[in-house]
Amino acid sequence: MKKKNTVFKEDSSGLFLAGILVLVAVGIAGGYFLIRNTTLEDALSGDRVTSALFIIENGGKPLGTYVFFCYPNTRRGALFDIPQNIGLIIQTLNRVDRIDSVYDPARPDAYRREVERLLGITLPYLMVINMRGLRSLVDLIDGVEINIPEVIADFHQSPPILLPAGRVLLDGDKVEAYLSYSAPDDDADQLLLKRESFFLSLMRKIGEKQAALSHQELKNYFYASLKTTMSPHTIDRFFEMLSHIDTTRVTTQTVSGNYRDVSGERLLLPYYNGKLIKDIVSEALSGLTRISDSVTGDRVFTVEVLNGTSTTGLAGRTAELLRGFGYDVINVGNADSAQSDKTLVIDRSGVAEFGRFFADIIRCETIRVESRDNDLDDEGIGMTEADTGYQADFTLILGWDFNGRYVNQ
Repeated sequence: MKKKNTVFKEDSSGLFLAGILVLVAVGIAGGYFLIRNTTLEDALSGDRVTSALFIIENGGKPLGTYVFFCYPNTRRGALFDIPQNIGLIIQTLNRVDRIDSVYDPARPDAYRREVERLLGITLPYLMVINMRGLRSLVDLIDGVEINIPEVIADFHQSPPILLPAGRVLLDGDKVEAYLSYSAPDDDADQLLLKRESFFLSLMRKIGEKQAALSHQELKNYFYASLKTTMSPHTIDRFFEMLSHIDTTRVTTQTVSGNYRDVSGERLLLPYYNGKLIKDIVSEALSGLTRISDSVTGDRVFTVEVLNGTSTTGLAGRTAELLRGFGYDVINVGNADSAQSDKTLVIDRSGVAEFGRFFADIIRCETIRVESRDNDLDDEGIGMTEADTGYQADFTLILGWDFNGRYVNQ
């Protein structure tokens, strides 16, 4: 009896200690989420850019990963589409692998940390929705309108996929078919663009349906389709804020890089070891806060890139760099001379501030301001055939002081 009594005491003390540890763990976890949601509330209440990570999940892996930035004061937003085949040095695996190799549907935080590391930012908001939840959500908001360029007809699928061309309102089942389908000639960029367009349409429709989604029954059904660490109240605040963003003015960008075969995988390795995408994100965040509702706010600036050196392909590579920052490169070619010592920006935008922003991308100090009609009188006398062509907002003439990314000072 004494031995049994001793064992009972030892087991009881062990159980008691375990109980204390559980309570402490629950308290820590509760404190973590309380602190986390308080932080989110502070972010929503402040005058700052809000960032969120959205994941559309299919088969336990991300089908689409979208980082959404918005600034309510200007009603502007920026969307970064994260391809799943981006190759990174995954620190937890100690090797180069796809970014989604660390994705665990039960614990998506590791994946979020890799996205944060890729972009050089913190993403306090995380929302994950699987395909089943997405179908329910789309039906809840009465469908999502998608622009389908060509008829989709595939009778080899089960069930068959048949979607007409044009602006089409898709229900939940049709959305799943649309997102999952890929034509034989679709490349990775086309699939990214298709899913990106859907995501923006989804955000737009949620914003339009925000009032209806505020009803408790619909709200509960809506929340059931999401996986998130955010509290219901914070989700309400977040989507209410999104409803004020003009989704027609959201800039969209993705990660650019070179494709390389790594351990049998075709991976997209970001340019400049990932430094470029961090610079692009930083510029996008800055742009959201400085752009007002003026005419220039919606303007996409055009660029001509001319190679003033004998370095083959320099203008083309620089054009890709500038496209990453959201500029429309309309011409790439050679300058009149291949002996340009200094890189030059010719600014015809009419807005000195934006000329400076453009030059700062490559740290160019030499800027020449021109007017598009500076050689013409009021009646256009003096116009030549060359003058009838469109002149870009900026002409960039690359010199020998340009190292491929920055101008050496």
